[in-house]
Amino acid sequence: MDSPDPVDADTLSLTFIGTATVLLRWGDLTLLTDPNFLHRGQFAYLGKGLVSRRLTDPALAVDRLPPLSGIVLSHLHGDHFDRVARRGLDHDVPVLTTRHAERRLVRRYGFEDVSGLRTWESRVLVAGGDQVRVTAAPGRHAPGLAQALLPPVMGSVLEFGPVGGPVRRRVYVSGDTLNVPELREVPHRFPDVDLAVLHLGGTTLPGGLVVTLDGVGGADLLELVRPRRAVPVHVDDYGVFRSPLGDFTAEVARRGLDSVVRVVARGETARF
Repeated sequence: MDSPDPVDADTLSLTFIGTATVLLRWGDLTLLTDPNFLHRGQFAYLGKGLVSRRLTDPALAVDRLPPLSGIVLSHLHGDHFDRVARRGLDHDVPVLTTRHAERRLVRRYGFEDVSGLRTWESRVLVAGGDQVRVTAAPGRHAPGLAQALLPPVMGSVLEFGPVGGPVRRRVYVSGDTLNVPELREVPHRFPDVDLAVLHLGGTTLPGGLVVTLDGVGGADLLELVRPRRAVPVHVDDYGVFRSPLGDFTAEVARRGLDSVVRVVARGETARF
């Protein structure tokens, strides 16, 4: 697919590229999340000697991206930030991520404008007459002591609006997290979420360790955050993803929440 066309000033658009990679566009702002541009058959490095083969192709090549206002990176894993992205992205585009990822992006990969955010810290990006405030939200990629095996992860809350004006759209991006108690603070601080982008897939590592939400966990988070709409991502791109999209859609239908969920196909743009 070609780069998506700009959208109306009061419309939020989401283009799904693959894995957890989406383009979010609001007015003059264009954000990219978790850039994964490996192709089918290539391996993503997940740390500690673990790799996983990609099963899909991204819907958009990195060199066909529109100019970016910023990149929101939940954590530094090969299925969220890979060697293709590292080489193809402009190194002066602002990156908002964890403090762990900040160190590597700056020292090892030469990115010039990286903000490592602690939980509930924010940074504002401005383009033309529009702004987005990006606030780091809690996330936990593994239970108990197994957290030491995986990089720190953050969710994020993105608040779009005119510069100096009110919030017009609020987006919650879960990041690769389990449904942990810290997430209860998200709806407490941000009770009105217009769109939730949920990282699912039930990612399962050797030995049976589950490190992302499966269909039931995704439905639990949907009930917790209570967004007006939700888009599931991160469901079928790698062999370590063991909970397919159908697990989630069946569970939300069982709970009567299917009207909230908007499934966006790779290469499709949805407007909210």
